[in-house]
Amino acid sequence: MLPQNTQTIETDRLRLRKFTEHDLEALFAIYSDEEVNTFLPWFPLKTLEEARTLYKERYADFYEQPTGYRYAICLKTDDVPIGYVHISEDDSHDLGYGLRKEFWHKGIVTEAARAVVEQAKRDGLPYLTATHDVNNPRSGGVMENIGMTYQYSYEEQCQPKDILVTFRMYQLNLDGQKDRVYRKYWNKYEVHFVETK
Repeated sequence: MLPQNTQTIETDRLRLRKFTEHDLEALFAIYSDEEVNTFLPWFPLKTLEEARTLYKERYADFYEQPTGYRYAICLKTDDVPIGYVHISEDDSHDLGYGLRKEFWHKGIVTEAARAVVEQAKRDGLPYLTATHDVNNPRSGGVMENIGMTYQYSYEEQCQPKDILVTFRMYQLNLDGQKDRVYRKYWNKYEVHFVETK
């Protein structure tokens, strides 16, 4: 049974909640920073008007659906969004996240993602996947910190940036089926392989 769309979750330091139209400046700060968005599959925002469009298309319209997971990551001290964590609605159940760089290296994304994973498990999602660019190993560190396991790597001509990226795919099975591997990317992309450490 899935929850109502993006119910508020609190952790020791964080409040995870829906974005609102009052968060446009915070959204712009997250999505406009070139360094923050280097490894993400979109170009940084240039204007507040673009942030308004992004809010409507990525958040407001989504929140009209009955279920889902698209959270603003806020510190409890001021409730201002400093990042986001999502689970996609398709069969990948892809976990994604981003955080303003002045808050990096404090365990914030790990804390937020762990809370969302626990919510997804309570709601009965069978598994989650997540991918990261091989040039962004810290993102893989978050995946490992929340219990995800590396499965395989694949090459994709990533759009809209039109660059060739090698992604590492991680997975966490929430329903006890330890041997399940989500193979859609493996089957879709001709170049795929398992890295050995």
